[in-house]
Amino acid sequence: MATYHTPVMVAEVTHYLEPAPDKVYLDGTLGTGGHAAAVLKQSEPTGRVVGIDADPESLELAKKRLAPYGDRVVFAHARYENARSILAGHGLRRVHGALLDLGISKVQLEMPGRGFSFSRDDPLDMRMDRTRGHTAAEVLAGLREEGIVRLFRSYGQERWAGRIARAIVLSRETRGKVASTLELAQTIRNAVPARFRRARIHPATRCFQALRIEVNRELEGLGRFLEDLPELLEPGGRCCILTFHSLEDRLVKQGFRSLEQGLSQDPVQAGAAVPPGQAPKFRRVLKKVLRPSREEVVANPLSRSAKLRVLERC
Repeated sequence: MATYHTPVMVAEVTHYLEPAPDKVYLDGTLGTGGHAAAVLKQSEPTGRVVGIDADPESLELAKKRLAPYGDRVVFAHARYENARSILAGHGLRRVHGALLDLGISKVQLEMPGRGFSFSRDDPLDMRMDRTRGHTAAEVLAGLREEGIVRLFRSYGQERWAGRIARAIVLSRETRGKVASTLELAQTIRNAVPARFRRARIHPATRCFQALRIEVNRELEGLGRFLEDLPELLEPGGRCCILTFHSLEDRLVKQGFRSLEQGLSQDPVQAGAAVPPGQAPKFRRVLKKVLRPSREEVVANPLSRSAKLRVLERC
């Protein structure tokens, strides 16, 4: 198993965050600390990082990795949409830069028992935080056939969602709850037409993504973070967000555009113009999404679908 996760587009992230001494940065998806280490190094000797992660196992690895930086980094076991309260608990109101890396780490994929991968047989868990919430097996068991179809179509954009949902329901009726990664992957593979079973991407990939998003409420958390962004950044502060699939990238793209146009991020008033003088001004630093270099993709295949977007509070 990998000891630490290799951070994606670390040079690009630090370039746009512009870490500097005496400033504070938020890493809302600390993981095993790769991006945070780069920010701390570039902001020596007095730059600080507030590191948040929902996964306590990744957080423990980050503490070991970042131990040389001492009290320049603080750790919080929490979800990043709670960043405002975490910062307040450390006597901070705003930060000079914020980062979200929304991808799943190599450590999480390879760690036995997590259930994120179908490369081996594990309990169907998929929780970022295994101390709370429902497992993927429990979520799947609680859905009717039409609910499974909606889940796989909405969050996985799965073409064969109907066939797969029916196969899962039949499996439940004959063998009980689908409880393991290989059992679910094989059920999905058998449900799709034969000519698609040997595709370059495993037939279960999109469904596993959809289940992970649902189990961890990932899109809801991202939406709440974007709502709070005007209150998180100091003037001149930047927010870098790395996305890895089209649903979250679309949400970030729309959120950044709305902030740039001075539109409300409140879901109740989405699209409504904020009265002049009541909201900070923002600008997109990158008008187009930035992707990893070909060299990085070769060296780290997990980076191949990454997209970076950057927003600045003026």
